[in-house]
Amino acid sequence: MVGTAQGSSVSVRELSIAGLYLLETPVHADERGLFREWYREDELLDVGVSFQLAQATLSRSRGNVVRGMHYSLATEGQAKIVTCVSGALDDVVVDVRVGSPTFGLIEIISLDESAGVAVVVPAGVAHGFVVTSDVATLAYLLSSRYDAHTECEFHPLDPDVAIRWNLSGPPILSERDAQAATLAQRQASGQLPHFLA
Repeated sequence: MVGTAQGSSVSVRELSIAGLYLLETPVHADERGLFREWYREDELLDVGVSFQLAQATLSRSRGNVVRGMHYSLATEGQAKIVTCVSGALDDVVVDVRVGSPTFGLIEIISLDESAGVAVVVPAGVAHGFVVTSDVATLAYLLSSRYDAHTECEFHPLDPDVAIRWNLSGPPILSERDAQAATLAQRQASGQLPHFLA
């Protein structure tokens, strides 16, 4: 689906994964810096995207940090809207929803502080990113609160998934991500969300 909210210049485009949208908005820059909008509920509703805001977070990381691949098993699900507010990074989304017509597909979206780009990540897909600048900050809007008991992940370097991380050196992982199970192990143990059409 491609659309522009009426009365605005927001462009909303659905990517290859069902429910994954790219939002592009104008960036107003001058000698002082820049200004842009990156979330408006009414504009998303105008093109058929519903998002309920429950929590906002920031993640600041240095170059070659890989965070992911994380997803939620919460009953209410957890959709995200993300944008890069400093530096540059590659945002990575993998469809891990059992029964999804796009199961297993990978999308990689380059984000940086000067671009008017945000990504709407549907509930149930795995999300991560790699920092491609010296330092970068990713801003998240979440549709449900973070709950460690329903948070899950698979190993970001899982060779069977084969994500093409944009690295200029060895990847830097958290202990949790470095010890994560493979996607196949998560699927075999019933630890993947289901696609809700």
